[in-house]
This record gives sequence, structure tokens and C-alpha cells, in this order.
Amino acid sequence: MFRRRLTSLLATSIHQSSQIYRNPNFISTTTAISSSSTFPFQSQQSLYSKTNPNNNNNHGTRAYSVYLALNDLADNKGSNKKRTRKGRGIGSGKGKTGGRGHKGQRARGSHKAGFEGGQTPLRRRLPKRGFKNPFSLEFQPVGLGKIAKLINAGKIDSSELITMKTLKDSAAIGKQIRDGVRLMGRGAEHIKWPIHLEVSRVTVRAKQAVEAAGGSVRKVYYNKLGFRALLKPEWFEKKGRLLPKAARPPPKQKDKVDSVGRLPAPTKPILFTQEEIVAASAASTPSAA
Repeated sequence: MFRRRLTSLLATSIHQSSQIYRNPNFISTTTAISSSSTFPFQSQQSLYSKTNPNNNNNHGTRAYSVYLALNDLADNKGSNKKRTRKGRGIGSGKGKTGGRGHKGQRARGSHKAGFEGGQTPLRRRLPKRGFKNPFSLEFQPVGLGKIAKLINAGKIDSSELITMKTLKDSAAIGKQIRDGVRLMGRGAEHIKWPIHLEVSRVTVRAKQAVEAAGGSVRKVYYNKLGFRALLKPEWFEKKGRLLPKAARPPPKQKDKVDSVGRLPAPTKPILFTQEEIVAASAASTPSAA
């Protein structure tokens, strides 16, 4: 009931304010009567006007209402909730035991997180979905077309060996390299001169395009520490450490690489021997059933 009366009073106040703004000489008596009948303890003049004395225009008139003011604005009930203060006397309702009850494992605070009293906990009730392979490798791809563009721009010297450090320094690949670089065959038609590369992986199309131009691609292995030493040798100098020795590949990766990576970053390529060429061709040719 009070809400309905307050809504009607606000509407009346806004209407009277607009009348006073248009005509400063307008005095409303209906508002005073209604306010005195509804709230007898308030002033009879519920709405008054204030005119700027330095301004003779009617636009300087402002109306003020006793029912609506900025200092009366507040948040909705329950929007701001005070925190519970435990152990502050019995009258607060959270004194003494502080809502934990008497004795027991939960009262002493030594229970295990996720323990549900002996029933099957939620983490075991929910099914497992998928898995994460701890042996997965993530290689950053780079195309032959991008390498050819950087060579034409003078950022890569094609007469020297192109390593993964060369690709990183020339911005051919990003800085966030996890396990190595994979050479892709995109833009293979732009390779028209011999180049020599050392990368982690290479596609069949990219290898054929480089070898057709008279170059070579060698797949080398670096572990985590060796890969950091290849890309950031200054980090070891700053720490006062020596560069680590090149690590041998694990048994599962022996067939996927040609040799062990060299440290520091090499500048001259290692030519393939005849035995390596025969072994590579045998590995790429599927065996007859």
C-alpha cells in the first residue's frame, strides 16, 4: 500500500516540477493538500521552486522535491551482505563453536578436502573423458615459400646452413617454439636454388622440392635443454654455464631423425653418406607383403 502511494506521489512531484519549470509563477495547491493528508508530519510545501537571481529567463528555474533526492538512493536490499564474524559472542549466533558444532573431525578442521563422509565422492562418480598423451610433440610449421621470401629480402643467407635458430632470428617462425620446427611444402615452386636446412621434421613434398633444386634437408634431434641451447645460447652465458652436450634420441624417435643436433648452432651442412641415402630410401619405400 505504501509503495502505491509513493509511486503516485513521485508522479505528482514530477508533473508539478515540469509545470514550475515552464511557469515560475505557478503554485500548486493540490500537492500540498495531498501531502498533508498522506504525511501530516511533513511540511505543507512539498514542492518549491528556486530561481537564479542573475538570470531573468524562465530556463533558470529549478524544482526540488522532498520525496526524491540523491542522498536517498541506495542499493537493493540484500545486494550488499556483510561477512559473517565468528567467535564474537553467543548473541551473534556464530560464537563459541563458530557454526562447526561439537567435536568430531569436521569441527577440528582435519578432514580431507572432497571427503563426503564415506560415500563415493564426486570426482569418482563422474566418468573419465579423453586423455593427454605425455609423449606428444608439437612442431611449429614453416613453409618453403616463406623461406624463399626471406632469402630474397636478404634476411637469410642461402649460402650457409639454415638452422632453426636462423629461422627464429629471421622471424620466419614465432618465439614460442615448443619441440621443434616442421618444414612444409607450401610455396615449393619458389625454391629455384640449392639450400641446406636442419629441422626437426619435414614433409615429403618439401624434401622433394629442396632436393630437386640441389639442396638437402636433415632431420636433427634436440632434447628440451639442447633446444634451448640452440635457440638461446646467451642464456647460458648469462648464467655462467657451459653449453650442454647434444643428447641422443630415445628409441622411439631413432627412425624419425637423421642425426643428433649439433651445439652451438652449426653453419656448415653435413652431407649425407651413401649408406644414409640407401637407408632413407629403404625406410620411405613400403615393404612388399
